[in-house]
Amino acid sequence: MAESARRILMLMALALAMAGCGSARPAKDAASQARFGIEMARRGLWSEALFRFQAAGGARPDDARLLDNQAVALEALGRFDEALAAYREALRLAPENRQVRQNFNRFNEFYQGFRPPPPAPAPTP
Repeated sequence: MAESARRILMLMALALAMAGCGSARPAKDAASQARFGIEMARRGLWSEALFRFQAAGGARPDDARLLDNQAVALEALGRFDEALAAYREALRLAPENRQVRQNFNRFNEFYQGFRPPPPAPAPTP
């Protein structure tokens, strides 16, 4: 439960940060989509949250925080391979972002333990 609370707080902080972003209409639309996504995540409606984060990301495809939010939503939905790709892209865009690094490292620890081991090579005759 503490992990859920941490994610919700992170997403709420993102919403506040995004609320002050540029005044162009696409930026406002992206910010409102992100805010709505955060609210949906807070309610545990991860599919809707993901949809909103992706909609916001369409207007701002290079926004590492939006990609990080998408990764969190994908992780919550059990779409781990997609979450890993989103985390990696967020890290590529903002390697200095502490929150993105922390989320990726936490996820990567879980993911490495979750993934089944690769199949053993077939014995040679």
